[in-house]
Amino acid sequence: MPEKEKLRLDKYLWSIRLFKTRAEATDACGKGKVKYNGDAAKASKSVSVGDEYEVKTEHKRWRIKVTGLLDHRLQYSEAINYYIDITPAEEIERLQFQSASFNTGKRQSKIGRPTKKQRRELDDFME
Repeated sequence: MPEKEKLRLDKYLWSIRLFKTRAEATDACGKGKVKYNGDAAKASKSVSVGDEYEVKTEHKRWRIKVTGLLDHRLQYSEAINYYIDITPAEEIERLQFQSASFNTGKRQSKIGRPTKKQRRELDDFME
């Protein structure tokens, strides 16, 4: 697999599939959502093996360690070999709790408003 000496941070984050597009990765770097050693990292920063980054995406706060340089997009199953997810356990627990309490907005079956059949039975009862 081709490895390069210099690789931009936004291209790396896009290629390991943390962001859907390279433009989203660039925007995240510009807005300070990608940090290196506690400081905001620019999109043009060169990535090296062994670097640790904090990346805040729409759904999760990642903490990753670079294990290999990848300059093009691969399947997810192959792309995860180029970084190690070292996200703290508290963040993972928060995500699991959040997904467990997720409400889709749909009401539960047979709870709430009466069905057509129940409404007819009520009308017959009231007559």
